[in-house]
Amino acid sequence: MTADQTSRHRLGIAAMLLCTLLWSTAGVVTRLSDVSNGWETTFWRSLFCVLFVGGAMLIRDPVHAMRKIGAMGWAGAVSALCWTAMFTFFMLALSRTTVANVLVMMATQPFLAAIAGWLLLGERVPARTWIAMLCAGAGIAMMFADAMDTGNAEGSLLALMVPVASVINLMLLKRTGARVDLVPALLLGAILSLFVTVAYALPFTAGAKDLALYAFLGAFQLAIPCTLFASFVVKRLSAAEIGLLSLLELILGPTWAWLGSGENPGVAAITGGAVVIAALAFNEAIGLYSERTRSVR
Repeated sequence: MTADQTSRHRLGIAAMLLCTLLWSTAGVVTRLSDVSNGWETTFWRSLFCVLFVGGAMLIRDPVHAMRKIGAMGWAGAVSALCWTAMFTFFMLALSRTTVANVLVMMATQPFLAAIAGWLLLGERVPARTWIAMLCAGAGIAMMFADAMDTGNAEGSLLALMVPVASVINLMLLKRTGARVDLVPALLLGAILSLFVTVAYALPFTAGAKDLALYAFLGAFQLAIPCTLFASFVVKRLSAAEIGLLSLLELILGPTWAWLGSGENPGVAAITGGAVVIAALAFNEAIGLYSERTRSVR
């Protein structure tokens, strides 16, 4: 690596760590709110995301800001639908199960992407990934069994829809070879989320404190890290590095919920989550080591 490449790489790592830290606050902030309707929480977070991302786009390029949405084409529109699904399922899941359950289900995204790439794109899946998937599957089964006993299975299933939508988005972009600007897609996805949730969100119950919390979520937990990730991180880090650093969210999210709101995920969730984290760490670490080894040769 040259000095410039090293600097860019370090900035990418710092940015990814910041994204992970901001993403991890969703659970505890939601728990601090008095709003219990998941549809309403989704509506407010998406609204503030629209205001922040839309405002940022207008400030940055007031002449062409809205044209960028139309310029995305059909691939961008489908990508926006995937963002809508991710926004909505995530908040609905948080209203129905623990933060730990939600984040562990979302952490299956690299494995789902590997399977989808193998089936749809003919991409080779390394043996280490198959082994990691089997181990992660055992951990998830453990968590689902506990969720069935505690009545949280619906939330876990909703959370699983987030990585599914993410993988659909990824496969779409790979199959079409489209270079979609993810920032306008993010904005359109948040706008569509408002229309999807508003009917079920009424009557609104959020007070001033709740609105402040969801303003934080819309701006600092959603808009800033997603924009930073899409426009900065992905250009500087490999998939393995991103996957490895994103594991921090699985640790921070439940920790904030425990410290901030006293949410105890339970022994089964902790055990199953630890198995999934270990499987992910094993897969991503070996992948990162392989990349570094090839780059040295």
